[in-house]
Amino acid sequence: MSDETSMREYVAALHAALAAQRLAPWDVEAAALATKRLLTAPHGDLARWLAAFSRLPAVPAPVGWQQDTVRIGEPGQLPVAQAEALKEALLGLMPWRKGPFEFFGVKIDTEWRSDWKWQRVQPHLAPLAGRRVLDVGCGSGYHCWRMLGEGAGFVLGIDPTPLFLLQFLAVRRYQPQVPVWFAPLRLEELSQGVEAFDTVFSMGVLYHRRSPLDHLAELKAALRPGGQLVLETLVIEGDVQQVLVPEERYAAMRNVWFLPSSAMLLRWLERSGFRDARVVDEGVTSLEEQRSTPWMRFQSLADFLDPQDPSRTREGYPAPRRAVLLAEKP
Repeated sequence: MSDETSMREYVAALHAALAAQRLAPWDVEAAALATKRLLTAPHGDLARWLAAFSRLPAVPAPVGWQQDTVRIGEPGQLPVAQAEALKEALLGLMPWRKGPFEFFGVKIDTEWRSDWKWQRVQPHLAPLAGRRVLDVGCGSGYHCWRMLGEGAGFVLGIDPTPLFLLQFLAVRRYQPQVPVWFAPLRLEELSQGVEAFDTVFSMGVLYHRRSPLDHLAELKAALRPGGQLVLETLVIEGDVQQVLVPEERYAAMRNVWFLPSSAMLLRWLERSGFRDARVVDEGVTSLEEQRSTPWMRFQSLADFLDPQDPSRTREGYPAPRRAVLLAEKP
C-alpha cells in the first residue's frame, strides 16, 4: 500500500468517525483540511515521516494507556532485527515532544513529561467515563490516550502538525478500533456552534493565540450545555489587572501574545460566559519537566532561561509559570 493510499484511507476513516458521532459540519471540514495538509499541499518532510511510519512492525500488540508511560507491546516480543528496525523507525519520527511512550521495550524519553501535567489535571476533572472529549492542540496525542484510559467514550485530538499525526498513528497502528482520532487542523478553522463535547481540553494553546478571548469563545462553542472546560496555559503572578504582552519573544518563542495573571484569566472566563471558573493548580515549570533528550535533541527550557537567574527568561521576563483552570458552560 502506498503512503498516499494510507493517508487517503485515514482521511476517509476520520470523516466516517466524525459523521458517526453526528459532528457535522466538522466531518466534512476536517476531511477537507486533512486532505489539503496530507495530500494536496503536504509538508515537505511528510514523505520521510511516512516512510519511517511504514517501517513500524505490523504485529499484534497490547496497548496500555492507564499508566504514566503509554506502552505498546512487550519488551522482548520482537526478534532482534525487527526490534532494531522499530527503533530506527521511531527515531525517524523525531522530535518527540509529548509523552512518554514505550514501544516493545524501546523507551521514548520525550521533551515534556506530559504525565506530570496529567497528574496535576486528572484529579480535578469531572469523570471522563463515557464522555465525548475534544483535545485542542493535542501534540502527539499522549493526553488523548490517557483520556481513553479514564474511560472516555470518544476522543478527538486536533493539531495542525503532520509529524504529531504520525506519532499518534504510531500508537493507533496497534489498536486501530479504539474511538480516538486525530485531525490535522486548528480549532479556528472549524465552524463554531457544534456544541457536541462533554469535556474540552485546551492545554498549552491560549498564549499562542493573538485573540485569547476568541479562543475561549471557540472552546465554549464546542461544548454542550453543562460541559466542562479544562484550560492550561502560561500565566504570571499578579492581581486581576495584570497581563504580560512580550515585546518580541518570550522564552525564545515569537508566537506568545498574552500571559495573564490567574485572576485576570478567571475574569476572561467569566466575561466569555463560563460559570464556576476556578484555578485548581499553578506553579513554575521545572527543568526536569521540560528538557532536551536523545529523542528531542533541540534546545529546550534550560536554554531559554537567563543562565545567571533561572527565575527569568533570557529576555528578562518571569520564567514559565503554568496554571490549570476549570469552568463549565451554562
